[in-house]
Amino acid sequence: MVIACPCALGLATPTAVMVGTGVGASHGVLIKGGQALESAHKVNCVVFDKTGTLTTGKPVVVSTRLLKNMVLRDFYEYVAAAEHPLAKAIVQYAKNFSTDEENHVWPEARDFTAIAGHGVKASVANKEIVAGNKRLMGELGICIPVEASEILAETEGMAQTGVIVSINREVTGIIAISDPLKPGAPDVISLLKSMKVKSIMVTGDNWGTANAIAQEVGIDTVIAEAKPDQKAEKVKELQMSGLVVAMVGDGINDSPALVSADVGMAIGAGTDIAIEAADIVLMKSNLEDVITAIDLSRKTFNRIRMNYIWALGYNVIGIPIAAGVLFPFTRFRLPPWIAGAAMAASSVSVVCCSLLLKNYKRPKKLDTLRMTQVVVN
Repeated sequence: MVIACPCALGLATPTAVMVGTGVGASHGVLIKGGQALESAHKVNCVVFDKTGTLTTGKPVVVSTRLLKNMVLRDFYEYVAAAEHPLAKAIVQYAKNFSTDEENHVWPEARDFTAIAGHGVKASVANKEIVAGNKRLMGELGICIPVEASEILAETEGMAQTGVIVSINREVTGIIAISDPLKPGAPDVISLLKSMKVKSIMVTGDNWGTANAIAQEVGIDTVIAEAKPDQKAEKVKELQMSGLVVAMVGDGINDSPALVSADVGMAIGAGTDIAIEAADIVLMKSNLEDVITAIDLSRKTFNRIRMNYIWALGYNVIGIPIAAGVLFPFTRFRLPPWIAGAAMAASSVSVVCCSLLLKNYKRPKKLDTLRMTQVVVN
């Protein structure tokens, strides 16, 4: 019975998982346990958020179109104080109109309300300020003039986000904000296709901008103007269709979808809530690490299969020999010390097989992609 010790079988999975998670961490991919690693190797559909995931997450104001006769500086005083989700870009741009950039104090915003995925509403200097998308204006009963609709269509066609600004329930201007794609994003989507992994984009942004970005990166399926709960519902729909889904996001709005997905992947530069909700954290915030996570998990589970094949093969061969199946033909009996040594050797071999994962290298196409980015930059 010495040779039948199941140590090798018991070590087959935990040793590979331990080494796999360690290797992932060394590549900037923080995997929170064996369950995440197990689910990741089955992933055949990746759902991407747009802002901060496919794009750099560093939006900048590219233009402002006023529809009413007012001073541009006053316009930005109201908008900056209202703290729209794209406030960093808006405030930075608004500083251009400030006489004292370092110590400028914006008007105080009162009765502030954030409508997830749509915009904000606040009272600034006794004026009701609403900044957001078309759906928010529609829900609040604010009429969008034809001129504004034409400007929005033009903005969306250039893959920019148009923020509609209403003062006292009258549309007064549109701010066009651009958030450029992350370097190599189209190549990452192409590599996922070569791995037979479907890519989908789900975003709270408008349809025009979403479709323009999707076309740039090569994503065929787009869901736009989605609220946080709608993102989670889309993930569940994909799961019900038989797909194993990974969700990649960085913001609070992505948290429900990150939790609902089979594997939630958070961008390291994202919010603490998203990182907490995720199963895997891409510490370097590099989009290509999505591929690293999936590829590493697949190779880890291939190693686990090899461990089990070896451990089972050892027992299938060793136990009959120890039981004396060869004795009638060769008069050979397996000495106990050899049986004990063989048992130990089987365990050591499984551990060594798992340790070979330390030699893991990312797909060569990713290294080529990184070199191309360096040359371009």
